[in-house]
Amino acid sequence: MLKYQFSNELIKHSGRSEVLTDQSIALIGSAASVEFNVKGDSVNIYLQTESSNRNYYVVSVNDVYKKRYKIEGDSIQKIALKLPNLEQNTIGIYKATEASNDKIIFHGVDAVALLPIEVKQFKIEFIGDSITCGALSDDSDIPCNEGEYQDQHNAYLAYGPQVAKQLNADFMVSSVSGIGMYRNWNDENSEEAIMPDVYDYLYLNKDNLKPFNLEFQPDIVSICLGTNDMSDGDGVKERLPFNAEKYTSNYIKFVEGIYKRYPNTKVALLSSPMLSGDKQKVIVACLEQVQEHFKTQNDKDIALFQFNDIYPHGCSAHPSIEEHKTIANVLEPFFKTLLVKE
Repeated sequence: MLKYQFSNELIKHSGRSEVLTDQSIALIGSAASVEFNVKGDSVNIYLQTESSNRNYYVVSVNDVYKKRYKIEGDSIQKIALKLPNLEQNTIGIYKATEASNDKIIFHGVDAVALLPIEVKQFKIEFIGDSITCGALSDDSDIPCNEGEYQDQHNAYLAYGPQVAKQLNADFMVSSVSGIGMYRNWNDENSEEAIMPDVYDYLYLNKDNLKPFNLEFQPDIVSICLGTNDMSDGDGVKERLPFNAEKYTSNYIKFVEGIYKRYPNTKVALLSSPMLSGDKQKVIVACLEQVQEHFKTQNDKDIALFQFNDIYPHGCSAHPSIEEHKTIANVLEPFFKTLLVKE
């Protein structure tokens, strides 16, 4: 077998990532990935985590989910992988955790040969919070309420990557647990950054030395933010009543930035799959105001999807893996309509 490094043009990457000086690539954001086609019945993959705690990645073979793997320590690890076909297999390696859980670094692959890989016609970016991260969805290794926060992350099986796979679209996930559009789960934007503060930075934090300037140009930008804005917090820290005007104005400014970054994209607003009753009605009313603003001021038709059900059967009332699959199935017709070329 030959050693192929990331600089090889036949290795594709997607998501928030950073090319490093040693021809490796750091996978940063949720479900950031490298993908390649290989010849032969086995490969060796070289990965490293910079996390001081355990981290997780997912491997798919021929677009079939294989497993979520744990990776620990700071040394480069060699992972041997047996493959089902001799002539061609498509391998995907995805970061299962979010940006705050530190990088997973891809150092290359040993393979008999690399083969050309499909270039997908459509691209979707999913912006959101812990739901979009796939946080608290996967208790297959460590039960809910045990271990560390990242132990139940599985970004690959979150609704965004899954609906993108169903639509044969490339994707990027820009999401942060606990984050909101004008305030966070337990913070009034006094101590913690909100999504408009961090979106333009590669690592989804306030490190302005690492701007987000990837060449990814999505056909659709999907935004699902509001669950944390609407949260009641922990009941200990002071929590003000929900400010619909502030939420809506921040949302409008954020979408203006999206159109500036991606002039030709279609924006899709999602209500919350964790809110019901009056809270869902208030969020939807705000999103309708965002819609109306861009219709009248910019002649932009923004799509709006309203969830009819909630999906609370993962850890801490988040969607489970099975519910993420259901959400993806519910969203597929909505996104498919938006992907029709005019």
